[in-house]
Amino acid sequence: METEDPTPVTTLRVRAALVRPSAWTLWRQRPRVIGYCLACVLAVVLLTVLLLRSRPPTRGDLVLFAVLVGLGILQAELGRQVERVRRRLSGGPHVTMSSTWTFAAVLIVPPALAAALTAVLYLHLGLRSWYRLHRVPPFRTTNNACCVILSCYAAAGVLLVTGVHDMPTAIAVGWQGVAAVLGAMVMQFVVNAVVILPARNTIGRTPRELFGGWADNGLDLATLCVGVFNGVVLATLPGLIVVALPLVLLMHRVVLVSQLEAAATRDEKTGVFNPAGWRTRAEAALAHTERAHTGLGLLMIDLDYFKQVNDTYGHPAGDAVLKATAATITRSVRDHNDAVGRYGGEEFVVALPDIEPGDVAIVAERIRHAVSQLAVEVGTDAQPTIITGLSVSVGTATRPTTGSTLDALIAVADGALYQAKHAGRNRVVPGVSA
Repeated sequence: METEDPTPVTTLRVRAALVRPSAWTLWRQRPRVIGYCLACVLAVVLLTVLLLRSRPPTRGDLVLFAVLVGLGILQAELGRQVERVRRRLSGGPHVTMSSTWTFAAVLIVPPALAAALTAVLYLHLGLRSWYRLHRVPPFRTTNNACCVILSCYAAAGVLLVTGVHDMPTAIAVGWQGVAAVLGAMVMQFVVNAVVILPARNTIGRTPRELFGGWADNGLDLATLCVGVFNGVVLATLPGLIVVALPLVLLMHRVVLVSQLEAAATRDEKTGVFNPAGWRTRAEAALAHTERAHTGLGLLMIDLDYFKQVNDTYGHPAGDAVLKATAATITRSVRDHNDAVGRYGGEEFVVALPDIEPGDVAIVAERIRHAVSQLAVEVGTDAQPTIITGLSVSVGTATRPTTGSTLDALIAVADGALYQAKHAGRNRVVPGVSA
């Protein structure tokens, strides 16, 4: 009689990866990424050995370390479902709550123990919260942990240079201690933001693509601030550290709500605004330009011969082309105030607030040229296919020249797009009011 193997598929996959290093996802990355990830691991190992020799932990340090490990794992367990949803919704940099504990460790225990705490918490996150998410391969979790450890070491270096080795010393020296702790917090924030960049397969060009939005950075700073207060509590009244747990869990849920709100306005396939989300942003932009007596530009963009892409390479390849096109349009607009949305199918729409009529055509032409230079890699790692020769047709409209309402501008831009398609495609046609 045949019985079903109760071992989860994920567990089997993890075991296979551990037994066969040749199967690691890391080796399928770009050489730059492979080299950098290995260099980070080596740097962490060497620095940890040196720091253990220069400042070995005491029994009291180990007790504080055990407390932080316990609280960190308990918080991760209580917020495991929230963390999994947040990680699934994350389309860019993902901020965990671990800094609330790791930065407290920087301020309380030797740097090597802060590194050990980071390793334990990220291992727990990987095994308990992210194990079902295929977008989080083990090498990414390992590299993220290494980058956090390096940022912890940089923060500890600030404390060492200022002569404030830990939080008890900072409390004793007053304002000098305040400056040292704030300097360490800023150092950890900056180093963590910068050191992760070379590990990405694609490094963005804009500050937002490189370092994330204000919300991501604000959350990162908030977790570091909580870490400061945790450090103060552990240095004065250690028993009160348990009150930090509800605060961190509440932060976690508030962040999830904001991510869910953002996800409701985004197109899942391309990451730009969906029609409802784009219309909300465009209506707000239109109202702003009316109050400020400035112009508003609107672009209707259609990917030429998209059906041929689906018919030739398959729908997964078509999805990759749509995503690449959306990313290219987003990079080609002026800044984050320009709202890019997917209007339907292979059609995109852009609202350009506070723009002169002549500049609308410049942005449209920049988008058209950027898409024409696209090379989208599809298929498997073993048999990749590069799709080139893409193009878009663009119709434009401006307020108040060609219309004063959003629907009027859409109608004008859509008519201009229709003309561009019938004139041979791969061109920009300005709209004319009826």
